[in-house]
Amino acid sequence: MVQIGRGLMAGAAATAVLSMLMIAKGMMGVMPELDIPPMLANMMGMPDSPLVGWAAHIMIGVVGYGAAISILGGSLPGRSHIWHGVLIGFAGWLVMMAVLMPMAGLGFAGMSLGMMAPIMTLMLHLVFGAVLGWVFGMTAPKAVQTAT
Repeated sequence: MVQIGRGLMAGAAATAVLSMLMIAKGMMGVMPELDIPPMLANMMGMPDSPLVGWAAHIMIGVVGYGAAISILGGSLPGRSHIWHGVLIGFAGWLVMMAVLMPMAGLGFAGMSLGMMAPIMTLMLHLVFGAVLGWVFGMTAPKAVQTAT
C-alpha cells in the first residue's frame, strides 16, 4: 500500500510538471494543434468540455502511471528509479503513438500533424518519466533507496 501511495505522489508530481510544459508549449506556439486535454475530451464524446479532458489527463498521469511505477518499477532492468520512470514514460509514448493518436484521427504517431508531433510528445514523455522515477525514488524509505 505504501508503494501505491508513493506511486500516486510521483504520478501527481510528474503530471504537474508535464501539464506546465504542455501549457508553456501551447503559449509558445509549439505544436498548438496538438492539445491533449481537448483531444481526450473529444475522444470521450465531450468535445465542448476541456475540463473533462484535463481530468482524464490527470487521472492517467496520477493513477495510471503512479500505479505502473509502483507495480512494475522493481521488475524493470536497472537499479535507477529515474531510469524506471523513463522506461515507463517511453512505454506510454508508444501506446499514445500506436493507439491514441490513430483513435483521435491523427494517424499512426500523429503523423498527420507532421514529424514534430512524435518528437515533441517523446520529449514530454521522457521528462515526465524522469520526474516520475525521481519522485518515486526520493520518497522511498532510506533503506530501500537505490541509485537515482
